[in-house]
Amino acid sequence: MAAHRLVCNTVLALLILLTGFSLLRAANAKYHLLNTYKFGAAEGSTREYFDYITVDSAARRVYLSHGTEVKVLDADNGALIGNITGLKQDHGVAIASEFGRGFISDGEQGKVVIFELKTLKVTGETKADKDADCIIYDSFSKRVFVMNGDPHTSTVIDAKSGSVVGTIELGGGPEFAVADGKGTIYINLEDKSEIVAVDSNSLKIKSRWPVAPAGGPTALAMDVAHHRLFSAGRDPQMLVVIDSESGKVLQSFAISGGVDAAAFELETGLIFASTREGMVHVFHEDSADKFSEAETIKTEIGAKTMGLDTKTHKIFLDTADFAPTPAPTKERPHPRGAAIPGTFRVLVYGR
Repeated sequence: MAAHRLVCNTVLALLILLTGFSLLRAANAKYHLLNTYKFGAAEGSTREYFDYITVDSAARRVYLSHGTEVKVLDADNGALIGNITGLKQDHGVAIASEFGRGFISDGEQGKVVIFELKTLKVTGETKADKDADCIIYDSFSKRVFVMNGDPHTSTVIDAKSGSVVGTIELGGGPEFAVADGKGTIYINLEDKSEIVAVDSNSLKIKSRWPVAPAGGPTALAMDVAHHRLFSAGRDPQMLVVIDSESGKVLQSFAISGGVDAAAFELETGLIFASTREGMVHVFHEDSADKFSEAETIKTEIGAKTMGLDTKTHKIFLDTADFAPTPAPTKERPHPRGAAIPGTFRVLVYGR
């Protein structure tokens, strides 16, 4: 009997040791490139353009803004499920699963295109405004919020009917926005270096907060459970952690240039910020009041847009090849080489 207990205890100790080792190895694992998916030029496009990436983790789909089309991929194997075409310059995709609908912002046409999630068939459109850019769905109000950059407004659409229910004057140029699912929309105002908080039912502005020491904020993510906003700016190049109830900046980190997307994953406590310089800066939420640098993932130049798959913990980025950088001019003191048509690709990183 004693021998039997000794064997059982030894096996249990080994299992605990192996489990601990596996967990430690997983925690220390670094993100690395898993897959690259290459695609040709967008139908009807004369240039290579790409913007927001939306991952629907539950439905296992990835929506890629690709100029005149939205490409829809299988999140598990990268297979092309379909293209939504006929656009002019699309930017973002918002998913309203409870209504079986998706919404695409088309900045050149100043409108929102509505499609059926099941078939990807376009079923209608709604007027927004010029430079319609970021677009999000708020499950609390059942509304879609479109950020119109140049007019400094947000067009608000009822997700069920597809009709416009209001327009919000923001007082600055909106970039990324996030919804807390409890009735508040938070929006980065790039030209004002502010975050504005909006009531998603009354459409009234509740608060305005500076994002200093960051500036020119673009990317925005949120930890809803702990009331933390992660706003990343380009001038100065910083990511700041902000209390979403008080607007107080709690911590800040330096990042590389051209940040354009951010994401937060509650399960791992990781915050991601992707930049045009080909870096994804990863931070960890040690506690609600303490954050640390976890790692920096070297990706590819131009891979500034990103989507997070919360089921597999993978991140999706896209980029292309670029022409040589032209000489600076008075009108364009900091020029960039144009993306080369037909070189669009998706990069998948994981542990």
